[in-house]
Amino acid sequence: MNAPLNPAGTESGEGARSLSGKALAASLREGTRAAVEAAPEAGRVPKLAVVTATDDESSAWYVRSLVSAAGKSGLLHEVVHLGPRASTEEVRDALRGLDEDTSVDGVILQTPLPAGVDARALAEAVPPAKDIDGANPLSLGRLAAGLAAFAPATAEAVIALLDHYEIPLRGARAVVVGRSTVVGKPLAHLLLARDATVTVCHSRTRDLPEVTREADILIAAAGQPGLLTAEHVRPGAIVIDVGTNPTPDGGLTGDVAPGAARVAGALSPVPGGVGPVTTAVLLAHVVRAAREAGIREGLRG
Repeated sequence: MNAPLNPAGTESGEGARSLSGKALAASLREGTRAAVEAAPEAGRVPKLAVVTATDDESSAWYVRSLVSAAGKSGLLHEVVHLGPRASTEEVRDALRGLDEDTSVDGVILQTPLPAGVDARALAEAVPPAKDIDGANPLSLGRLAAGLAAFAPATAEAVIALLDHYEIPLRGARAVVVGRSTVVGKPLAHLLLARDATVTVCHSRTRDLPEVTREADILIAAAGQPGLLTAEHVRPGAIVIDVGTNPTPDGGLTGDVAPGAARVAGALSPVPGGVGPVTTAVLLAHVVRAAREAGIREGLRG
C-alpha cells in the first residue's frame, strides 16, 4: 500500500504523482493465483470463456492478452470464435451454451460485434451469474439498486486504484466525464456507494471546465484523446485517466492531455494505470463467480 493521498491537496509544484496500477495488478493476480491453486480441493478449477465475433486486430490482441493472463493465473479458459459474419442468433446460441455449461464460470462477450446484430439483445443474453464484466443490463440495474452484481471491470478497477493509494472517497466531490454503461454510469454508482458526491458530465455538459474544476477526484472516461487539459483540473486534484485511444505509431494515449500533470496532485498514466488493474479485476471476478456457483450448488444439494 502506498502513502495516502488527499483529494484536492495543495499543489507541490513538482508535477503530479503517478498512480501506477502495476503493483496493484500484480497483487490482485497473486490473489487470484492463490485462489486457483486452492480450487482443486473444492472440486474444480474456475474457467473463463470469451465469445468473439470480429476480425478486429486490436480486439484479437486484447483477447490474446486476457487469455494469456488467465493461463498465468492458472484459470482454465476458452475462446469461442464466431467470425465477423456471425448473426444475432449465432452469438445468442453461443452464450446460451456457455450458460448451460457448468464448467464455465465467467463469460465475456467481446466487442466490437458484427454490423447488423442486435447488440442490446446480445448483452441481455450474457448469463447474469457469469457476467464478469457487467455487460447485461440486469447487472447495471442491480448495481444501481445496491444489490450484489459484477460491476464492469474497468469501473471497479478505478475504485480499486483509488483504494490502493488510500484516496478517501467519503464526502469527496467526484466528477466523471463520460456516461457509457461500460465505465461512466457504473462508476458513478460505485462512487455513490462509497459516499462520494458525484457529478456525471457528457458531450452536452455546458462549460465543462467549470464543472470539472470542482472535482477533488476527476475521472476521464470519454474516449476522446486529450479532452481534459490543465484548465479542467483543480490544483491538487486526483485525476484518473481511463482513456485508451490508439495512436498512429501503435501506442495508446489517454483522455487527459499531458499539461494537466502540472496542475493535478496525482494522475494515473496511460498505459500502466487503470488498464492492468482492469485485467486483474476480470480474473478475480472469474474466481468469485466460481465461488458463488459453488455456494448455489451447495444450497441446492
